[in-house]
This record gives sequence, C-alpha cells and structure tokens, in this order.
Amino acid sequence: MNITDESVWKVLKDTRRPIIIYGTGNGADKILRQMHKNNIHIYGIMASNDFVRGQSFQGHIVRRLSDFETEADDPIIIIAFGSQRKEVIDNILSIAKKHTVLCADVPVYGSNIFDIDFYNDNKEKISEVCSLLADEQSKRVFENIINFKLSGRLSYLTDSFTEKSEVFGNILCFDKSESFLDLGAYRGDTIEEFLSCTNGAYSHITALEPDKKTFLKLREYAGNMKDTQLFNMGIWCEDADLNFEGSLGRGSSIKRDGTQYLPVTKIDTLYKKRKVTYIKLDVEGAEEQALLGGKEVIRRDAPKINMALYHRGEDIFKLPLLLNDIQPHYRIYIRQHPHIPAWDLNLYAVPDTLNI
Repeated sequence: MNITDESVWKVLKDTRRPIIIYGTGNGADKILRQMHKNNIHIYGIMASNDFVRGQSFQGHIVRRLSDFETEADDPIIIIAFGSQRKEVIDNILSIAKKHTVLCADVPVYGSNIFDIDFYNDNKEKISEVCSLLADEQSKRVFENIINFKLSGRLSYLTDSFTEKSEVFGNILCFDKSESFLDLGAYRGDTIEEFLSCTNGAYSHITALEPDKKTFLKLREYAGNMKDTQLFNMGIWCEDADLNFEGSLGRGSSIKRDGTQYLPVTKIDTLYKKRKVTYIKLDVEGAEEQALLGGKEVIRRDAPKINMALYHRGEDIFKLPLLLNDIQPHYRIYIRQHPHIPAWDLNLYAVPDTLNI
C-alpha cells in the first residue's frame, strides 16, 4: 500500500493561514474539540448562504464565505458536515477550486481519531484487510480512503466515488428468491432500493428500525407488503433492553446515557430456524455487536453482506477482519459512494461458492 505521510492535523497545527470551519453541527463540535486539544485556533465559522441568519456557534458569528473572502488572506476551509447530495458536493468542489479545502476526519461514534499515530498502531491489521479484498478497485478505494482520512485531501475521496448500481449489478447480483434482513431500515428506503434491483420479487423481508417515529414511516411504506416482518427494535449481540437515544432520525443510536429503553435482538435469534440470503447492516456504530450476534447464522448461511464501514474510526479494518474470522469463505469488496466526508463507505461480501 502507498500511504501518504501528510497529516491534516499537522497542517492545521503548523499553518499561519486563517482556518475557517464550514458547518455548525455535531461534526463541527467534534472537530473543534480536537482542535482545542491540539491547541489549533480557528479564524471563524461559515455556513452556506441559505443557512446564515446572524446566528452564533461556539462563540463565533456564523458568516458566509464571501464575508471571509474580503478579509481573510488565503484561508484553509475545513468541511465539518456531511452530505451525499450532488448539488452540495458540487458546491464544495467548486469552493475547492478557489481555496484550500480539507476534511479533518472525526468518527461519527466513538473517540478514535484516524490520524498518523492511529494508523501506525493498526498498520498490520490494515495491511491484512487489504490482502483480503477481492478486486483491485477495492484495494484502490481502501488505500484512497485511508489517505483521505490521514491527509484530509478531497481528491483521494472523490477519486474513489462509484454509484451503488455497480455493486447491485456486478457484486451482489440479487435473484428473485432473496430472504432480506434490513438492519437499520429507516423509512424503507433500502427496501425500496432492494426491490428496484429484483423487480419487486423476493422470498421474505425482515426489517428492524429502532426509532419509534421513523418506524411509523417504515410501517406506512412496508406494512402491507406480503411476506414482510417489521420490528421496532435494535440489533445487538444479545437479546436485551438497552438505553437508546431516539428522535435523531438516521442518527438515533444505542447510548449508555440514552433517555429511552430499546428492545434489541440478535441475528441468530431472528434466523435460528430459517435461512437468510442478504443482510444490510447500517446500524449507527453497532455493526460489530450485530456481527457478534450473528455468528451462527453467518457461518451457516453465508448471506450476502452490505455493511457500513464509516461510523467508528476502527471500523474500516476491524469489521472486515471480524467478518472474515466468522466466515472465511467470502469475497470481500469495498466501495465508496458519493458522499463528503467518507460516510458512505461500505463493505460488500458475497459467498465464495467454490469453497463453501
């Protein structure tokens, strides 16, 4: 692997150029905390023109880029929010043609910052994952995303973009008798995505969505579909009731200090007496626990897997290694779908039928 020696955190630490944070959400909070920890000072906070209304964030008045351009000489702009919308990505890339635009990688969940020290501490595991990947594109994407996390350079990320249609057409290759387990079903968007690939044909669908309000939307969409079960539950490594923080939409998650109780189950419970052929895991940082709770079924059925790799700093290497330990007869692929930052990095695994 050809890994960069650039460090976005070192660049920010050493620069004398004004640093402008672009965004005012949780991502900006995390980046500012890390900057404070490293004694990195910022010049100001900006937002897109439509979101600037004289508000303040972290003690700074939120301003437009044009306001800074009249007074800040050669700024560095740090992306501190996420989007998969084409118009937003295009706008960021347009700004990057005029200014230095970087992403300071912080995890959605957990505390591990993917910096040079973290990379060096886990270099052997990262190298092992690369050796497991089934095609050259996966290896290129894997290397690019690691370089993106370390350097903050957008080019590493955008050079890795591919559409999901390539995965559905060339890797997952659904047939008309799939038994689909949708973990983190949200409002039914991934069920709809799945059905568009199978022309509406399937054997069975089981979908879990933990957030109560979102589950109502899921039920509106899929509640009358044949051979379909919907559960207002979370997935975990055991059957239990856990603390949960709901009403955050896609960001609702299991949290130790959550204000609600959530029933959780495990894949091995759901499919103890029946077969699953396809599992999607996008469960807000609980992917490791979901795999641990599905060891028996994954070993037995070797279902196709579609799993998020971006919630925690360690997910990019820890989850592929865990999956391979559970079921070594997979062909493993990694793809980065259009999103800034790398929040749509997914692992896709299909059974190696010659070896099972």
